[in-house]
Amino acid sequence: MVSLGCAKNLVDAEIMLGSVLGRGMEITSEAGEADVLIVNTCAFIDSAKEESVEAILEAHQRRGLRVKPGQKLIVAGCMAQRFSKELAVEMPEVDAFIGLDQVAGAGEIVDRVLNRGSELTDEEWEPLNLVTRRPAYIPDYDTPRFRLTPAHTAYVKIAEGCNHPCSFCVIPQMRGRHRSRTMESVVREIRNLVGEGVREINLISQDTTYFGMDLWEQRAHPAQPVDSSRGPTLTRLLEEIEQIEGEFWVRLLYTHPAHWSDELIGAIARSRKVARYIDMPLQHIHPRMLETMRRETTREHIESLIGRLRAAIPGIALRTTFIVGFPGETEEHFDALLEFIERTRFERLGVFPYSREEGSRAGKMPGQVPARTKGLRHGRAMKLQQRIAGENCEKMAGRRMKVLVEQPLIARSEFDAPEVDGQVILTRPGPVGEFVEVEIIGSQVYDLVGRLH
Repeated sequence: MVSLGCAKNLVDAEIMLGSVLGRGMEITSEAGEADVLIVNTCAFIDSAKEESVEAILEAHQRRGLRVKPGQKLIVAGCMAQRFSKELAVEMPEVDAFIGLDQVAGAGEIVDRVLNRGSELTDEEWEPLNLVTRRPAYIPDYDTPRFRLTPAHTAYVKIAEGCNHPCSFCVIPQMRGRHRSRTMESVVREIRNLVGEGVREINLISQDTTYFGMDLWEQRAHPAQPVDSSRGPTLTRLLEEIEQIEGEFWVRLLYTHPAHWSDELIGAIARSRKVARYIDMPLQHIHPRMLETMRRETTREHIESLIGRLRAAIPGIALRTTFIVGFPGETEEHFDALLEFIERTRFERLGVFPYSREEGSRAGKMPGQVPARTKGLRHGRAMKLQQRIAGENCEKMAGRRMKVLVEQPLIARSEFDAPEVDGQVILTRPGPVGEFVEVEIIGSQVYDLVGRLH
């Protein structure tokens, strides 16, 4: 299995591998040993699509070495979901394409591909295309998974799909409308993971703050108004998670500024389990850009929300991402973004040059920004954030904090999500997979140096 893209795609990969194991097969990390290669693709932006195509071609080239005669190649994930018809024509060397609705049946599909191969001649062969056009699948607490993360950390997908109309994004076209799991399902999965020794639970979906809201109308009588206080929400979910016994923290990833409430902020402030860390992609701050991006929020709302978060939860780390070079972005718009970054001083921040996506509203907009301009703006924004991050790290000197040991000399604080944020470099080895307390004695731009106590 080669899995590309985001954590949500990684969970899909884990479910596919769980299904494969359930059919009595073995998983190998050596491509030359495998009867079947699965490439789990990403199609979010052009660079991700290029990486996915390269991974597919590389997997096929390996087969050409005849290390494993008869080896089959399956392509899954967002790229298969979005372009399976086109890929089936352009890549006849692929044996099957499976979409997002088929991940839990990957083991059965592997069986089918292997058996089908013995029945057909080369002239009769055509790639199996098993992709359904409107994804509806969501995992459950007992869905078999083979976790690809370290034993002490796990991703829990609490919903799938997205209802937002962002003009730069095609995720709703690929993954369908938002559909939440039940609170009972999520809580049971987390309880099981904590029982297995997991110390960090990362809640993920396309829009974590929208969790449960799609279920309100389903539970309400058509003649009665919807009572959100009785329906599932992220606030209710966090309150349920708070009751789970064990030492762990839970992290909120992929929240949307439009769905935050004072109730949710209060629940986090009261919690002993929720990490003081909020991942909230904002994409821009200039009113014109927010409008053309169709972000369903305003500058005034964003600034008010950030102020309320920091006032109610002292010491919270805010992580966000911005897009530069969006169609129609002027120097004035970009300067407003830089001023906002300078003034707000986000603890964690990423910047991405706009990627023109086929099928998106923004891809058809006039005023496309030249690649060179996008690159220059990206560099200026990241240089500014590098300075801010270094200054933030320097202020941590002398502070004691709880960290989770990732490797003997590497740990992460509650302010650092796996893979995307910084780390704490330990002065001596710590127990991998456990919490320890350290004193911060130095920094290295994005990373801290900690001494164990």
